[in-house]
Amino acid sequence: MFMGEYQHNIDAKGRVIVPSKFREALGEKFIVTRGLDHCLFVYAQSRWLELVAKIETLPWTSADVRRFSRFFMAGASECEIDNQGRILIPQTLREYAHLEKQIVSIGVGDRVEIWNRETWESYNQEETDAENELAERMAEFHM
Repeated sequence: MFMGEYQHNIDAKGRVIVPSKFREALGEKFIVTRGLDHCLFVYAQSRWLELVAKIETLPWTSADVRRFSRFFMAGASECEIDNQGRILIPQTLREYAHLEKQIVSIGVGDRVEIWNRETWESYNQEETDAENELAERMAEFHM
């Protein structure tokens, strides 16, 4: 399970350090793709294959299924950690998530998310303002 928040920089070539706490669980090769809220989702290969299998069971005749499939799968890229603990994030994914200089990697259960630091801070401020309402809605899920 992934958890925690780590702040670091992305270099001019698009390389970013994968926090050591995440490296072992992700494995040697893993998948980075477009996530929701303009961040990137990072999945271990085994979890990625589970998600792909679920997507493949959905009816491709549904416009929403096709749209989500394209969004999620088209941006996916297999990444490998180099000797310095970094991965190269493809340009299209950097642009999607607005990754420039400062980034944040967070653990979110079955995945890691990579955020532009300013976007992450803004998102957290919005969520902090609404945390009581969110907690009430989560009660519906027996949390």
